[in-house]
Amino acid sequence: MTRSRINCACRRGSALVLSLLFVAVLSALAVAMATISGANVQVAHNQRQGGWALASAHSGIEVLRYYLKDVSIAAGAPAGRLEALFHQLEEQFADASNLNVSYSGNAVTLDSVVLSSTTDQSFDATVTYGSHADGTPDYDAIDVTVTGSSGRAAKRVGFTCLFKETGNPIFDYGIATRGPLVTQGNVDIDTFNEAFSADIYIESFNSNLALEMIGKSSIAGKVTIANETANVDIANSSSVFGAKGSDAIAFITIGADTCAFPVPNPSEFLGFVTTTFQSGDPTSNTTLTNVEIPADTNPQFTGNTTINGIMYIRQPNTVRFVGNATINGIIVAEGQLEAPSELNHLDFGGTVISNDTSTLSSEEFGTLTEQTGTFIVAPGFSVSFGGNASMINGVIAASGVQFYGHAGGTINGSIINYSDDRMNLAGNTDLVFNRSGRDKIPAGFTPQTTLEFMPDSYQEYL
Repeated sequence: MTRSRINCACRRGSALVLSLLFVAVLSALAVAMATISGANVQVAHNQRQGGWALASAHSGIEVLRYYLKDVSIAAGAPAGRLEALFHQLEEQFADASNLNVSYSGNAVTLDSVVLSSTTDQSFDATVTYGSHADGTPDYDAIDVTVTGSSGRAAKRVGFTCLFKETGNPIFDYGIATRGPLVTQGNVDIDTFNEAFSADIYIESFNSNLALEMIGKSSIAGKVTIANETANVDIANSSSVFGAKGSDAIAFITIGADTCAFPVPNPSEFLGFVTTTFQSGDPTSNTTLTNVEIPADTNPQFTGNTTINGIMYIRQPNTVRFVGNATINGIIVAEGQLEAPSELNHLDFGGTVISNDTSTLSSEEFGTLTEQTGTFIVAPGFSVSFGGNASMINGVIAASGVQFYGHAGGTINGSIINYSDDRMNLAGNTDLVFNRSGRDKIPAGFTPQTTLEFMPDSYQEYL
């Protein structure tokens, strides 16, 4: 009996020990599970912020692509491209208070742009030029690095844009004039092929009367006017795109986007000059080859004058072709585009025969035969035509253009008027535009480069 009581007393309290053991184990599991759950919450938060940071970087890419697509920089001088890019972006961002750029000499930096203050999202960007990240030199591309942020998370992505040489949209028009256009008499602006070859672009910011058509005139193409407050005056017997009088308004766009005029560069032809015209030299039945007309010479060619290659005219000068003139090449004048002079004038009073430089002998004229697509490039000079021209092979660009009398003919190119004064087409002028196959940038104009986004260049950095 005594032994039995002792054994029973030894087993007392074991349930309490087991309970405490289970409580300890379960508490440890609870702590572990709480720790794991908190870590998972933090991981999820970090992943969410990382996703927002990457989304911010992608937003930055779209913003940069939107603005870079409108960048247009004069070709050449690669060393100055990044600074030119900076100035264009600075101008584009002028009306955007949250977009600010700075230029350090080897990079253009876009300051941090806040996308959302609630989620603390933002991005910034850097544009570098001259070499890629691996050190490979490249002056035909820019590298763009965009860093997106959200809280403490940051994601960095990048892409490349290539500089691509392009022409100027002004050359898509038959006539482009900064000043208003006036047609008076029996003026026909026609085309051999599609009607758009005779389209007309008018800025006319200094005159609200942008287009005035008096008499029986016709424009085969459509008319685009940049001045949003402009008006037009079209006689009942005149037409645009086949519609007469007031019906022609349907084919005239007023308040269109401004189109930048191409920059003429006469100096590129100076190297082709080999002879100099002197006062007293023959002005009739004469042939001039790669000739320079010195300032204040003011020659008047009276008949049967042939120009082979370049005629390079210094300012001030008034050069007149009273009789027949055959131009196998380009007439170049060195006037100032922003400061045209009344003393600078070219007048073709007789019949004009124009042939492209490609018709010259390459053995005699060398690389000049490659300078195609231009007949006259004369910034700061006014140009007038009073005689017939069976064909003009190239662009006519001057600070003032007039056709009068029975002038006209086929023009394989465009007419560009840099003057803010009105451009007059009067008399029985008949201009027929044939611009088919004119994809090459005409000689004597500074080409432009734009930026082309390269989708395959996209990458994400660690």
